[in-house]
Amino acid sequence: MKVILAPNALKESLSAAQAAAAMAEGVRRAMPTAETVALPIADGGDGLAEVAREAMGGRLETVTVPGPLGDPVQAAYCLVPDRRLAVVEMAAASGLALVPPDRRDPMRTSTRGTGALIAAALDHDIAHLVVGIGGSATNEGGIGMASALGVRFLDAAGHPVAPVGASLSSIHAVDVSELDPRLRDLRIEVVCDVDNPLLGPTGASAIYGPQKGADAATVKTLDAGLAHLADVVARDLGVDVRDEPGAGAAGGLGAGLRCFLGATLKPGAELVLDLVGFDAALEGAGLVLTAEGRVDGSTAHAKAPAAAARRARARGIPCLCLAGSRAEDLSAVHAAGIDAVFPIVAGPTTLDDAMAQAGPLMANTVDQLLRALAIAPRAGIG
Repeated sequence: MKVILAPNALKESLSAAQAAAAMAEGVRRAMPTAETVALPIADGGDGLAEVAREAMGGRLETVTVPGPLGDPVQAAYCLVPDRRLAVVEMAAASGLALVPPDRRDPMRTSTRGTGALIAAALDHDIAHLVVGIGGSATNEGGIGMASALGVRFLDAAGHPVAPVGASLSSIHAVDVSELDPRLRDLRIEVVCDVDNPLLGPTGASAIYGPQKGADAATVKTLDAGLAHLADVVARDLGVDVRDEPGAGAAGGLGAGLRCFLGATLKPGAELVLDLVGFDAALEGAGLVLTAEGRVDGSTAHAKAPAAAARRARARGIPCLCLAGSRAEDLSAVHAAGIDAVFPIVAGPTTLDDAMAQAGPLMANTVDQLLRALAIAPRAGIG
């Protein structure tokens, strides 16, 4: 039996490569003679740079940049000199995993570090930039990223505002005259892991603000701030991306990259599956195993596990998904191509303990799952 191991990263717990290694251990226990093909995948969030490095033979460059709250962090991006390509993962510089739960506050966090990563990549004479924007700690429309690259956001008195969520409603004008000139002829593609619009009940603030520390009142403030920013940008730059799919990704960073850098927004999962040669790997496969930290209705919208499942289903190959947690209603997930979802947590535990033990839990669940599949013919199933 040939088994494709194509997990996404489990946010704040396992990288995609670590998840694939744990899956492989589970397969070895249950089916020692099975062939396993590890294809860690990503959809724009955590792990994109490493997946790109493995797929294209690039190298990781590490630099010190401001973290979400301004503290210095070490962040890496992928450089592929032969292609004049850089892959920047915003989660490495501005990600939720960089902020302890008790300090999460989207009114104070910024994407400045992501802009600093882009600036570092520009030093290598690249012609193509890919920016993955999943896993953010921010909700400021990308003004931090743009500020790091020369864009100025001014209040009514003409003074620069702090590039954080709390400043959005204070922005009176946007000045792009000092934008880094190296960006002018650069091909920039934004890898989105969601397709949410910028504003409203399915927008950046309402859907993702709470997981970043926003209460109901803060969500309303941030949504109003992003609406105000959108008005100013439409007036000053002539660009309106309120309803563009993916504009709400990463707290509006999708919109910011589009407005301030002229980037193109793309569904990330499909691009990554092509990079890792997923279709070719499916030849002769009998099963695809994928994974995600939380599996719910959003998994069916531009997430890597659903993209992998759709390609597997098109070839008649079953796809099972392992999850740190799962929603009760999985109808959208099943419609997307995932045949069944299995939580990896074995019993009552704390979230911290579950995340710390995610690797062994993943291996144990795969082991038991494949043992169950192996007895199906004896039980007259299938």
